[in-house]
This record gives sequence, C-alpha cells and structure tokens, in this order.
Amino acid sequence: MTVENSSRILRTVPREKAFYFFTSIGNYTGLSAISLKEFVDRINEVNVKSLEFHLGRGDFEKWTAEVLEDQWLAGEIKRIQRSGLMGEALRNQLSLTVSRRMKRLMNPGSFRF
Repeated sequence: MTVENSSRILRTVPREKAFYFFTSIGNYTGLSAISLKEFVDRINEVNVKSLEFHLGRGDFEKWTAEVLEDQWLAGEIKRIQRSGLMGEALRNQLSLTVSRRMKRLMNPGSFRF
C-alpha cells in the first residue's frame, strides 16, 4: 500500500459520492458519510436496521470499492456479509473492521499486513 493509495482512500469525497444511510428503500436516516472516518462514525450511531439493509444489498462493499477505491476493505465487508451477523454483533464487527483499516491507512509503517 503506497502513501498515495492511503491518501486516496482516506480523502473526503464530494457530497454526490457520499454514502447515504437508509433503513429500507425510501427511508433515509438523515445520516451520510463523505470519508472513511465519517463512515465508521455513522456505523456506530445509525439504526442497526440500516446496517443490515445496506450489508444485505452489498451497498457498503460497493461504496468502499468504487468510491473510496479500497478493494481490501470491500473484501473484508463481503466476508462480514457472508458471516450472517445481525444486530449489535454486526455493528461491532463492521466498526472494528473499518476502524482498524483506517488506523492502518493513517499509520502505514506501524502495522504489518
């Protein structure tokens, strides 16, 4: 992972590329994320039904891969999807995975992959 890749993944994206959290089709939670930092913050505060909804549809995986350009994190989110976690267990695993990834990207020399 190069510094350029880390910077790209950690950047703030334009509002039109933000992740918007819904609990179902048409039911917007009022929360969105324009960076990996905001994404993990929102994971910790949004209604867990929103996490279940988006994970089941593959929305988190798609956003991290296509907008943030982080294929590694997208793959980890796919693994979480396959695990079948629900509720607070899902929130905890998503939060842990995204937080760890963010820390690794912010301090690339301090972690071994």
